Amino acid sequence: MKPLIHVGTRKGLFAFEKTNGHWSPAGEWFLGIQVPMLFHDRRDGLLHAAVEHGHFGTKMHRSADGGATWEETAGVLYPPKPDDAPEIRDGFRNVVVPWSLEKVWSLESGGPDKPGLLWCGTIPGGLFRSSDSGSTWELVRSLWDRPERAQWAGGGYDFPGIHSICVDPRNSQRVAVAISCGGVWLTGDGGETWEQGANGMTYDFLPAEQGGAEPDGQDPHRMVMCGSAPDRCWVQHHCGIYRSDAAGRGWEEISGVKPSGFGFAVAVHPKDPDTAWFVPARKDEFRYPVDGEFVVTRTRDGGKSFETLSKGLPPAPCYDLVYRHGLDIDESGDRLVMGSTTGALWVSEDQGDSWELLTAHLPPVYCVRFA
Repeated sequence: MKPLIHVGTRKGLFAFEKTNGHWSPAGEWFLGIQVPMLFHDRRDGLLHAAVEHGHFGTKMHRSADGGATWEETAGVLYPPKPDDAPEIRDGFRNVVVPWSLEKVWSLESGGPDKPGLLWCGTIPGGLFRSSDSGSTWELVRSLWDRPERAQWAGGGYDFPGIHSICVDPRNSQRVAVAISCGGVWLTGDGGETWEQGANGMTYDFLPAEQGGAEPDGQDPHRMVMCGSAPDRCWVQHHCGIYRSDAAGRGWEEISGVKPSGFGFAVAVHPKDPDTAWFVPARKDEFRYPVDGEFVVTRTRDGGKSFETLSKGLPPAPCYDLVYRHGLDIDESGDRLVMGSTTGALWVSEDQGDSWELLTAHLPPVYCVRFA
């Protein structure tokens, strides 16, 4: 099978394919329309895309032939708000959190033993489940109705959002989701019950006695799980990098990372849990590469040390930023793809030692994924 990359952008969905040793464009769809999330289901070959149709809202689309044809499927819709449901206000802005879809922010497989099962994370913090490959969706009320949701808050977006969903390959009933800003939530029974797992995460600008270590308000920017060693998870947090050795239940901060511990994207090697990649930046209101030097950092020893990788990336000054889903790794663990907010797309065939620019002229990139 030829290596294939799908890229969701502010102005459409694009594909790039490697043929005879060279990468080239392989398709474009939904031109002019935002595609914030996509997912290629290796179990059945279906390609799913969330497409934001402006005033008409987010539509879900599905292709069974690699994008040659598409069908619109059921939307991800919140049920009507019950009369007796409490009003939840965003913890930062003190405005009511809506019972309506703002954005589809994550799509993931339900596991190899659950054909047709998909998970979908959204803004304003709702988790959805489909048992029929996206033909229908239901809100997971067991998480949405938890009283702790009153402590969640918006981060970069106005309302809380579920951007990361990790399914344990040993047991697909075990799922971890990361929420900005709501910590890490874990289920061991397929979503019937949930517990908070963000213990150990902290805000460096807020003392612990003032809530800096409160797990229900933490802001993990992105969470990934190692496929061959799923007890190992990595998180790029708003205030640094964290590692879990218990499948997301409890976290250890990795300190002293240069040029910065702040960023959005993270990828973990599928076979080596000690190897992970990050894209550092200046945090808070800045959000651009430190000193204008666009680099990737990599650890091979579980966070004890980091390398700075820049071969093939643009020299300073460069102000590309990589969003949460702008970095992906294939099943071999050698090939990475990275897309930036300025529409550049790079591939590395050697674990990040060097990078090849595929194009610098895409719309801002929201999501990259290997097929």
